[in-house]
Amino acid sequence: MSPVKGMNKKYPMIMAETASIFSEMIILDAAMEKAESTNERLFLLDEKLKRSVMNFMNIPSRFLFETRFFEERKHGIVSSSRLNELMKTAMDEAYQGSLDGASIHSWFWTPHFYITNTPFYNFPYTFGYLFSLNLYSRAKEIGKEFEKSYLDLLRDSGRMPIEELVMKHLGEDITSQVFWEKGMQLSIKDAEEFINLTSGAGG
Repeated sequence: MSPVKGMNKKYPMIMAETASIFSEMIILDAAMEKAESTNERLFLLDEKLKRSVMNFMNIPSRFLFETRFFEERKHGIVSSSRLNELMKTAMDEAYQGSLDGASIHSWFWTPHFYITNTPFYNFPYTFGYLFSLNLYSRAKEIGKEFEKSYLDLLRDSGRMPIEELVMKHLGEDITSQVFWEKGMQLSIKDAEEFINLTSGAGG
């Protein structure tokens, strides 16, 4: 293997956690296959769904809050009471009104909002999670042969834009909605199984 050049060591934020998220999915699924009881399986499903809720609801709420904050900040100081309102609105929207007792003060203690040289620091988490879901979905379909494409993709992650990276190694267009929905089906399947098991339909 040729040494990595200095300029290629700085991978994009949206790729930063790809390998770790992908590995988590492998480990959780392996544990579920060995689960010896419904309660154990539910515990593992809960762990998986926590990640989905975080990335599909919590982090998007932060993105909405930050977007709207910057718009209002253009016109002057934004008061703490107004920040609470912005956070509540963002959380209600992202969670579709399903969250009781939303933490409207989370803007105060979320460190990501104060990294001023990197606005929208939260966004790469959801992007990376969705991207890893797609990779894992593909790995389950293709099997062992996927390993080479996966390693090559990681190796090239600091060399080209992600659109080119995915097209080169996966032959897919990430600007297509279908690309993202493919991975999301795994989360939907987990949610459906959780509902079935907790309702007694799982046996």
